[in-house]
Amino acid sequence: MNEVVTRTERMIEVGRRSLFVTEAGDGAPVVLLHGGGPGATGASNYSRNIDALAAHFRVIVPDMPGYGRSSKDLDMADPFGDLALAVRGLLDALDIDRAHLVGNSYGGAAALRLALDRPDRVSRLVLMGPGGIGTTRALPTRGLNHLLNYYGGDGPSREKVATFIRDYLVHDAGEISDELIDLRYEASIQPEVVASPPLRRPSGPGAPRTLWRMDLTRDPRLARCEIPTLVVWGQDDKVNRPTGGPALARTMRDCDLVSLARTGHWAQWERAELFNTITVAFLEGER
Repeated sequence: MNEVVTRTERMIEVGRRSLFVTEAGDGAPVVLLHGGGPGATGASNYSRNIDALAAHFRVIVPDMPGYGRSSKDLDMADPFGDLALAVRGLLDALDIDRAHLVGNSYGGAAALRLALDRPDRVSRLVLMGPGGIGTTRALPTRGLNHLLNYYGGDGPSREKVATFIRDYLVHDAGEISDELIDLRYEASIQPEVVASPPLRRPSGPGAPRTLWRMDLTRDPRLARCEIPTLVVWGQDDKVNRPTGGPALARTMRDCDLVSLARTGHWAQWERAELFNTITVAFLEGER
């Protein structure tokens, strides 16, 4: 069993925003970037990973802009670019020149965008089912549709949260507790979040149609990216199609791919022990 480590929590001013950050451990800095599902927060998304990784690294876990206790504003004209800017600003505020980035889904897109925009700030990448790489170029998955529609129609509800997490986020819904559903639902209905959801379907005149599909695999910088990268993808991912894993491995210069059987979109949670082991080995330089 992993030894429980001491965690600290604080608000950090990053430009126009305040980011709520959880930290644990010492050593090389590792930033964990959470996914974009309703009610997501950094500490909850990585609840099964923080202590294990903190035994080896300085682990930094922000609530992304728009989520948890962080400021709720986000540039909807270029959301992933704005998220990458926020992460870079966090590194500046903590006097960190370079860090490893670990990102799941929405957080994976932010990590990859920062790696392309400022490769000098990123040591290694671990991406779990990242968004923004064109896996929904044809039609969005049912899981992504459910996520984007969460604040639409009749508005947010506990039933919608339960359906998204149990039917689309994980392979084995039996592990999802009612307490987790309640926590996610309560976080998703903060008035500021309901007024301006950070992840929603584009609408209105002139809305960018590729808002959540940057097609980073078409970005010429991706093929030139030399940052060592580990991609972890659940074979039963119902949010971002697992075909994105081989696409990244083919395109990037130094990209390892791990495909996990009987695993959904939340690989770091469903397969925590394996994920923690391979992530520590990869970030410490083993292949």
